[in-house]
Amino acid sequence: MTDAPGGIRPLTDTLGVDIDAELLSLALTHRSYAYENGGIPHNERLEFLGDSVLGQAVTVTLFTRYPDLDEGSLAKRRASLVSTVALAEVARRVGVGAHVLLGRGEEQTGGRDKDSILADTTEALIGAAYLSAGQDAATSLVIRLVEPLLDDPERYGAAMDPKTSLQELAARRQAPPPEYSVVADGPDHNRLFTATVRVGDVRADGVGTSKKAAEMAAALQAWRDLSARA
Repeated sequence: MTDAPGGIRPLTDTLGVDIDAELLSLALTHRSYAYENGGIPHNERLEFLGDSVLGQAVTVTLFTRYPDLDEGSLAKRRASLVSTVALAEVARRVGVGAHVLLGRGEEQTGGRDKDSILADTTEALIGAAYLSAGQDAATSLVIRLVEPLLDDPERYGAAMDPKTSLQELAARRQAPPPEYSVVADGPDHNRLFTATVRVGDVRADGVGTSKKAAEMAAALQAWRDLSARA
């Protein structure tokens, strides 16, 4: 097994699942590393499997834990809990980033702390746990990983759809609806957009390569600022 930086023992102890050594190494192998090392296998197939295991485990957990929630509310919570933002937080909590095998380019651009890489690797680890120890062990792993997030799903939903989340939060706080303004700078082939959103006396800015991206960035910051006032 090719060991990732930092030694693998702390991660396996934290996960609490006896994962086959080859599967564990595969789960931690990002495609950038695989391509730079002769096209060896990488973790995307395990990620595909882990995504399914994750979704089923979260669905069953939410269904049994919250008997009074309707289908729409359950679906929204599930989407939040399996989002890239939520899984990246899980990965940081258990220290996944220190063990991922990355290519030089990803290493140099901060790949160990990229939400997408952390989330995908977490799903791959869940897939490896399923193949190594079975469905019950993989389901238990998922529940342990997402347990701290179950009671705070809105934070991750906000990252997925910040404009809707900000509008809903403003309504709950009896604040005026969000108002957006956007300015563009730079040549047509390389435009940069800056959005400003106001919700009452809360003001936040966001930058993006499109009007939509800038508005979403501003909305997420405003959502965080408004939530912090609770």
